[in-house]
Amino acid sequence: MENASVAIKEWVELYTSEMVSWAYYKTSQQETAEDLVQETFIAAFQSFHTFENKSKPKTWLFSILKNKIIDHHRKCYRDAVLPANKVSEEYSANLFGFLFEADGQWKKDRKNINWGTDTEELLDNPEFNVVLADCLNRLPASWNAAMQLKYLQEKDQKNICQELEISATNYWQIIHRAKLQLKACLENYWFKNE
Repeated sequence: MENASVAIKEWVELYTSEMVSWAYYKTSQQETAEDLVQETFIAAFQSFHTFENKSKPKTWLFSILKNKIIDHHRKCYRDAVLPANKVSEEYSANLFGFLFEADGQWKKDRKNINWGTDTEELLDNPEFNVVLADCLNRLPASWNAAMQLKYLQEKDQKNICQELEISATNYWQIIHRAKLQLKACLENYWFKNE
């Protein structure tokens, strides 16, 4: 155990900053990223005896962190969806009413607002990224988890459905609703204020 303590202490000093940055990129939440990195080091300490130096310590730690992030997204999805399906349905109804008329047509003030800028440029704008992160955090947890996996971790539908334990139909419905809400949020908090 003494070897484990020495190695983990060294790894904490060497890799914490990079691991927190990567976890933040994958979760969009600083506290969550820090917690996941801490859990990673605890798991590494507990399973240090299994580390055989066949890979670099950094590679091993990042593989543990990757699994912690997947578990985090899965937990967020389960916590949000399983006990609270009615909340999602109510939320969807409110979003639908915000974007569409009763007959299903787009509301005139919500119909395809011209963003008038290249989206590549937007992603290079730190102020826009703050608004985008805020809009992502406003999504129901299950929607946020699906969006994070699809667009930030660039996972395919099959893997996302497997990780979140949902059907393909449910996946596409979640992504569609999340994109609509994200669009509405960005138009409300970014494009109207430009």
